[in-house]
Amino acid sequence: MAEFMKKFIVFKEDDGSISIIKPIEGCGLNLEQIAQKDVPGGKRYKIVDAEDLPTDRYFRDAWDMDDSEFTDGTGATDHGN
Repeated sequence: MAEFMKKFIVFKEDDGSISIIKPIEGCGLNLEQIAQKDVPGGKRYKIVDAEDLPTDRYFRDAWDMDDSEFTDGTGATDHGN
């Protein structure tokens, strides 16, 4: 269960901003299953360590990742979009 405390799922929104998903311990799913369920369909995602996230929340909106960095999978759910 310790993996949930140190990992986050990130993906790029249509407007170019980075969204961050914090998995919840004890939900019964592993990180990949959570990403498949919660990342919008067709969006590529990356599972990152907590220390890789920006520490200053004031500038978090300025955080950018190259599309080539989203290498861990693609969201499977459409979420009605």
